[in-house]
Amino acid sequence: MPVSYEKLTLITDERGFVIELLNTEKFASQRNAHIVISLPGVVRGNHYHIKGMETITVFGPSLVRFREHGEIKDVVIPEKEAWRFVFPPGVSHAIKNMGKETNILVAFNTMEHDPVHTDTKADPLI
Repeated sequence: MPVSYEKLTLITDERGFVIELLNTEKFASQRNAHIVISLPGVVRGNHYHIKGMETITVFGPSLVRFREHGEIKDVVIPEKEAWRFVFPPGVSHAIKNMGKETNILVAFNTMEHDPVHTDTKADPLI
């Protein structure tokens, strides 16, 4: 299965925005959900999952880099945009906050979080 990614539609008004992270079909298969807040310049990820399929929504401004079939791909997420990525097992990925303020990333994984027997292997990309 290849990496998939798409720009998401933000429902906006004067209060801010709302975004749907997963549809019903995808939600049922998730075993872990977490929110990551990153300071400016911080890199998250730099790993791959052994068994888990990870779905992340990245808010801009961010750089998402991944390695698929030996090829490095960069996707720049502009400010005030959100993109969803689905990373199959074995695909290394890293996300860098390119902004001047804290940034949000929301992640779901098909594997339960187990800090003793982690599903991740380090693989620095950024």
